[in-house]
Amino acid sequence: MNIEDKKQLKDLKARNYLFQVLDHTILEIILNKDTSKSTWNSMKQKYQGTTRVQCALLQALRTEFEILHVKVGEFVNEFFVRTLIIVNMMKANGEVLEDGTIIQRILRSVTSKFNYVVCNIEESRDTSILTIVELQSNLLVHEQCMRSHDDKEHALKIIHGDCSSGWTRGCGSFKGKGRGRGYSNDMCGKK
Repeated sequence: MNIEDKKQLKDLKARNYLFQVLDHTILEIILNKDTSKSTWNSMKQKYQGTTRVQCALLQALRTEFEILHVKVGEFVNEFFVRTLIIVNMMKANGEVLEDGTIIQRILRSVTSKFNYVVCNIEESRDTSILTIVELQSNLLVHEQCMRSHDDKEHALKIIHGDCSSGWTRGCGSFKGKGRGRGYSNDMCGKK
């Protein structure tokens, strides 16, 4: 087997690998390409688009990354998934993002209930060596503590009654002073 045959065999193997991972509709578009290089370039243009389209997409992703904030009712894991999807799309389109930049963006994006955790992290740790996984773990621990506290608080409200449940007898700010029949909606409690 001469050098030309070896090159052709190598090229055919590469094309075979590319064809195995492609969808049939895409395969029909690029099937007429002669070499693995032309097949690859065709796929690259198909999936990434032209440079102008790629720049526009990257600009939109940068904007989305900069305005990123935790949504109301969103959990830490959900926020991290959403953030990392944007980051990975930016990296796939040629953006160079350091972990420190991503961590700073996340720290600025969390809600006010995480303020003291953010301050603690910024004061006690070097955020340039902090990993995204460590940050996620810290925020998850805080979120779980808050959920546990909220569950306990909710249970206590149920046990002791809720002040907004209506009128109660014998409580309020005008107890026993001859003003009304002792029904009040101002305060809650039992006598």
